[in-house]
Amino acid sequence: MDRLRAMSVFVAVAEAGSLSAAARTLGEPLTNVSRLLAQLEAHLGTTLLDRTTRRMALTPDGSDYLATAKRVIETIDGAERRIAGQAARVAGELAITAPVVFGRLHVLPLVAGFLDRYPLISARLLLVDRVVNLLEEEIDVAVRIGELPDSTLLATRVASLGFVTCAAPAYLARCGTPASPADLSRYDCVTFAGLPGGLRWTFKSRRQGRTSVRVRSRLAVNTADAAVDAAIAGVGITRVLTYQAEAAIADGRLRAILARFEDRAIPAHLVYRPTRATNPRVRVFVDYAAERLRSGRTAS
Repeated sequence: MDRLRAMSVFVAVAEAGSLSAAARTLGEPLTNVSRLLAQLEAHLGTTLLDRTTRRMALTPDGSDYLATAKRVIETIDGAERRIAGQAARVAGELAITAPVVFGRLHVLPLVAGFLDRYPLISARLLLVDRVVNLLEEEIDVAVRIGELPDSTLLATRVASLGFVTCAAPAYLARCGTPASPADLSRYDCVTFAGLPGGLRWTFKSRRQGRTSVRVRSRLAVNTADAAVDAAIAGVGITRVLTYQAEAAIADGRLRAILARFEDRAIPAHLVYRPTRATNPRVRVFVDYAAERLRSGRTAS
């Protein structure tokens, strides 16, 4: 067994949350990832991950070993970079894309910190609420929110984002507050094309489990900013990701509703082409961005 390779696979599985996601991140067949993890557990004589058909979780031994494995890998990577003089060659332009609101709130300060750390790098940041073709638009790294389709792209998971259903207090005072997701069919709604589901919003239900509700779209928009602004203006109820409405809810322009029915979360990934994975600029940016986005610390 290649112990370092098995250790790297274990770290990837723990960070990605599943064997299949780790296999995509590493560009390895799923069978190889499963085999190496089993060999590592056999070598250590303990179970690192409790695995069921629905979930995967670190065992106490796994949590302890994960911290050690990360330190070992980081130490080796750092030594290799020093020997190769890679850090001194990190220069040139880096092209990044992200959704508009997430990019403004989280990616822009992260990029500013990255440029401060690497003075020989310049950056081009494209903030758009659409899926960008990385090859056609010459993008190095994309922030993608939502489940990823099968593709040849490499991905590193960095966050799980929740939903919030909300409306202006004046609208709720005028039209009433829905008591359950089923009530939404009687209300005007502002729909956002950038979220999965379109006119069907999915909630949890104690009696029915996960349930999908068709809403009546009074206004359809193509950016989260527009959806939030329309809701603030009293057009109707909207549903966006929590960070997109956080400021408006905090200052009272919007009020969150149906909170006890919200349990769905969608992932956020850093995505890049396999041909860019060995580029020093891309490697250091992905490492830098992933650590900060996972910790919620986007400034340097």
